[in-house]
Order: sequence, then structure tokens, then C-alpha cells
Amino acid sequence: MLLEIVSPEAKLFSGEITSVSLPGVDGHFQILNNHAPIVSILQKGNVKITAPSFKFTSESEKLFTKVNDQNFTIAINSGTIEMKDNKVIVLAD
Repeated sequence: MLLEIVSPEAKLFSGEITSVSLPGVDGHFQILNNHAPIVSILQKGNVKITAPSFKFTSESEKLFTKVNDQNFTIAINSGTIEMKDNKVIVLAD
């Protein structure tokens, strides 16, 4: 599935992933391939991305923390998420 993480300043990430874990207002939740459509509010926490490979822009790479070769995290203060047709869009502050 495709993940896009967008901040007010720039697109931070865009790429094919296998899963994403997000800090929802009622706790963390995970989205996998072919997940049902969802819209949710996010709270302060870490977004964990799992993918076979990662490509970052030079500006956004410093915002991500490497867990291992297939996992990276990025801290957010708040945001929203939309999952539809195997495309996840995170609007993050």
C-alpha cells in the first residue's frame, strides 16, 4: 500500500509500505494492506513505518529514526489519517 506523510511545510515521506502504526486518540492502531477505509484523529506520539526499503528526501531524512533496515519512526504532535483504496495519507503537525 502507498503511504504519504505530509506536514504544513512539505511532503515528508511517500512510498510503498507493508504496515504503519499510528498514535490514535484511543490508543495506537496498525494499518495493513487492504484495510477497511478509515478516517481518524492522531495525537502526539510516534508513527512507525514498516517497508522493504526506504527513500527519503535529504530534508526529511533527519526527522526519521531508524529502528532497523525495515522500520523507521517519526514523531508527530497531532494530525489526521485517511485510509482508502490502499492509500494512507497522514496529515501531521
